[in-house]
Amino acid sequence: QAHVVESGGGLVQAGGSLRLSCVVYGSIFSINDMGWYRQRPGKQRELVARISGGGSTNYADSVKGRFTISRDNAKKTVYLQMNMLKPEDTAVYYCNAAVEAVVVGAKTYWGQGTQVTVSS
Repeated sequence: QAHVVESGGGLVQAGGSLRLSCVVYGSIFSINDMGWYRQRPGKQRELVARISGGGSTNYADSVKGRFTISRDNAKKTVYLQMNMLKPEDTAVYYCNAAVEAVVVGAKTYWGQGTQVTVSS
């Protein structure tokens, strides 16, 4: 089995920065795509950014030029560097990882979420 743990959320003023981290724990063979999603108050969960096993990235239009996703395969970690934060970025941010786990095979795991609050 595997599980995913996010960290790095918090309260920041508009224009500030935060870096989120997400670590995959457990017995796994490999990690394929990893991504960050968010759920803003009263909204459905939405994609923020994704990165493939080969390093290709894609971003939501609303965060392009401000957020950067990256990964460290040796540490089984994906990061989300968030700059020029806006109040509308306030949300619970979730990490998602598609892994090849030792026991269960291919499976996608979600973290528990980390709160990001941007004050105006």
